Amino acid sequence: MNPLQLFDTYERKVRIFEPLKAGQVGIYACGPTVYNYAHIGNLRTYLFEDILRRVLEFNGYQVQHVMNITDVGHLTSDADTGEDKMELGSKRTGMTAWQMADFYGDAFKADLALLNILMPDVWCKATDHIDEQIAFVEDLETKGYTYRTNDGIYFNSRQLSSYGHLARLDVDGLRQGARVQPGERRFVTDFALWKFSPPGEQRQMEWPSPWGTGFPGWHIECSAMSAKYLGDFFDIHCGGEDHIPIHHTNEIAQTEASRGTRLANFWMHGYFLQMGDAKMAKSSGEFLRLASLIDKGFDASAYRYFCMTAHYRTQMSFSWESLQATDTALQRLYQLSYDWGEPGQACSDTLAQFRHHINDDLNLPRAIAVIWDMVKTDLADADKKATLLKMDEVLGLGVADWQPKTLTVPAEVMALVEQREQARTDRDFARADALRTEVEALGFQIEDTRQGPKVTG
Repeated sequence: MNPLQLFDTYERKVRIFEPLKAGQVGIYACGPTVYNYAHIGNLRTYLFEDILRRVLEFNGYQVQHVMNITDVGHLTSDADTGEDKMELGSKRTGMTAWQMADFYGDAFKADLALLNILMPDVWCKATDHIDEQIAFVEDLETKGYTYRTNDGIYFNSRQLSSYGHLARLDVDGLRQGARVQPGERRFVTDFALWKFSPPGEQRQMEWPSPWGTGFPGWHIECSAMSAKYLGDFFDIHCGGEDHIPIHHTNEIAQTEASRGTRLANFWMHGYFLQMGDAKMAKSSGEFLRLASLIDKGFDASAYRYFCMTAHYRTQMSFSWESLQATDTALQRLYQLSYDWGEPGQACSDTLAQFRHHINDDLNLPRAIAVIWDMVKTDLADADKKATLLKMDEVLGLGVADWQPKTLTVPAEVMALVEQREQARTDRDFARADALRTEVEALGFQIEDTRQGPKVTG
């Protein structure tokens, strides 16, 4: 059996995956900042992480999956300026920051459920782990990696020679070309660990600390919470490609300085979904939610299948036409599986081909091609069904649960269908064609089969 190989962003290469602890895998995935709904670009990343988890479990590993909820500290600027996205969202929605976190957090979880994404074993909110974050910053302070400004406690990135390795940053070039205002952070690559509440202003989310009342920076939550639930060095850390140059780079810096590790053995990133020439992003204003696709008549499973037709490390373009094409293919697969009846014996050779591709850095497009190749073989239908069901443990398309939609055909339509059948029997094909046209005008189609006419919607 070919070993599981995964691309590690830190090493910039595909590596054979070996768990740090035999038979067990710890995964930390950067979750949403809950100031708005997730868009379908966000959800592509979580689908990639779901496939990763399913592939690990398919290979026999027991997975401990941890995902954070960012409900404080994510500022509108990567330069640690601007408003907290939660405070800004509160003004937009009229909800308190706490209410909004619950509302959008629940909406996010509902989207995951619709997409058949396995829920994490641990959900961890930033606001539930303030003590752990303060303790982490205190440790960095004790070890000489922090300094104080008029607006917060900052990480001194010059103290860490390996800073920026994940993103291969030209750190010296960035610092030489940067303009940093006096009294704030000293270098462009420094970042906030703890922000002070503005003088004379009470924030909705603020806490006392050894440095003054305020709130944690965005990056510290992941270092603190991942260490609490998975340890100082765990197997895999996931996120979107936009996390590479700043968020994940800073997570690594904090943990290297405090704990002496790069946090995770593998760093894995899902790539953007493009809408035209631009990536899908909330900051651009309008964005597509999963609900937008459902409102257009698509099942959530169609989007799941759509995302699996491209490798997770390639940018993907979205269009309604491409979604329709993948939905058509998926509905055909569902119908084939349903028609195959009860499952028989899974084909070991086909499963070996499938495993080969999923173990090759989650190559889902090639794995899906194995399914369609199987469809064309002379393998017994029952065995095809059993093989597909086994593969669906990874795909997560819910093949076993699919049922044809029950179509209610009005009596007037059935009367026209019967008249058409009589016209065909009488060889009055002109009248038969006219009756078909009447049926289609009412929103139905007639498919002629060996068993007689079949009416579809």
